[in-house]
Amino acid sequence: MKLRSLRSVKLAGKRVLVRAELNVARSPTGKLLDDSRLQAVVPTLRLLRTRRARIIIATHLGRPGGRVDRRFSTKPLAPRLSRLLGAPVKTSHDCVGSAVEYAVATLRPGQVLLLENVRFHPGEERNTAAFSRRLARLADVFVLEAFGAAHRAHASVVGVGRWLPSVAGLRLAEEVAVLSRILTQASRPLVFLIGGAKISSKLGLIVRLLRRSDALLLGGALANTILQAQGLNIGKSLSEPKMVKAVRRLNLTNRQLHLPVDLVVRQANGRSAVRAVGDVGRHESILDIGPDTVELFRTVMKRARTIVWNGPLGKYEQPPYDRGTKALARAIAHSRAFRVVGGGETVDAVRSQHLEKRIDFISTGGGAMIEFLEGRRLPGVELVRM
Repeated sequence: MKLRSLRSVKLAGKRVLVRAELNVARSPTGKLLDDSRLQAVVPTLRLLRTRRARIIIATHLGRPGGRVDRRFSTKPLAPRLSRLLGAPVKTSHDCVGSAVEYAVATLRPGQVLLLENVRFHPGEERNTAAFSRRLARLADVFVLEAFGAAHRAHASVVGVGRWLPSVAGLRLAEEVAVLSRILTQASRPLVFLIGGAKISSKLGLIVRLLRRSDALLLGGALANTILQAQGLNIGKSLSEPKMVKAVRRLNLTNRQLHLPVDLVVRQANGRSAVRAVGDVGRHESILDIGPDTVELFRTVMKRARTIVWNGPLGKYEQPPYDRGTKALARAIAHSRAFRVVGGGETVDAVRSQHLEKRIDFISTGGGAMIEFLEGRRLPGVELVRM
C-alpha cells in the first residue's frame, strides 16, 4: 500500500495541520501515565520544524461528548510535548474560530501550536462539512499522523481532506507498512494472541486470522463467549450471549485455534482459585487465564517467527488477575520472533514491566490495528493513499 509522503510536499512557510493521536492515559488528577503517543508524533514534528513549516496540532482527548469539558482539555499535554520536542508548544482556547486563526497567523516558521480538543465540538464526530471547513481554514497542508483514529470518519481525520492536500505522517506510514507486511510477507510460523472483552468487535478478525495464521491464541472475556458456545459453564463471567449463535459458526475444532484450558476465577467469597475449563461454579467469575494456559500459549509462541498481540488476557487492571497477561508479555518480550503489540492495556502490560525495548513494534492503534488486520479500509488511511 503506497501512501502520499510528507517528504514529497513543499513545506517552507506553509501552515501545516497535523492530526495527531494524543489521546493518552491520565490519572484522576490529570497526570500523564504514558507519553508513548506523544513520543510517536515527535519525528514528524521535528521534520516539519526542520522544513520551516508553521505547525498546528489537532487531537482529541477522551470522550467529552461534543461539548466543552475541561477535564479533557489538551493544554496539560503541551509541557510534556514541549520537553520531548525540545521546543516551545503554544496552546489555544479552542480549535476553530477567529482567535485561533489569529494565533495561527502569528506563528513563525518552526513554531508549534496545540489546538484545544476537537471533540469539544459536535461537528467533529459527526464529520460535518461546516466544522471540517473551519478546521481546514487554519492550514495549507494536512498531515494525518493519527493511526489510532484512522478508523474513524471524523472531521479532523478525513473531513479536512476535502479542502486540503493530504499526506501521511512518518509514524502513520510506518504503522501501515508494518501491518501490511504482517498480512502479506510475515515470517512463518505466524502467531496471533488476541484478548479483550468483546468478541463482537473481533469476530471478523478471528475468522480472517484462522485462514492466515499458523496459530491463533484467544483469551480474555471474549473467550468466555466461545466457552459458552461450546456448552461449558462460565458461571457469572462476562460474556456476550447474543454472539453465541455467530460463534458456533466458527470451526472451533480448527487445530490452529488455541483456547484456555484452565482459568482463574473469583469465588463467591472474593478469593481467587484455579479451575479447569468446564469446572467453573455458577457463582464464580472467570477473570484470567490459568497457569496451564499460560504454559500452553508459551509453548506455541516458542515456535513463532512473528507474534502479534492485541488485548489483555484477563481483568488486567485488578491484581491478581493481571498475572496471565503479564506472564505472556514477558514470554513475547523474550521470544526470538518479530514482535508487534497494540492496544492500550496490552501496551501498558509491556511498559509496566519495562519490556518495551524488547518489542520490535508497538502500534499506537487498538481498534484501528484490529480493523486493519481484519482487512477493512480505514477512512484515514484511504484519504492519504496514492
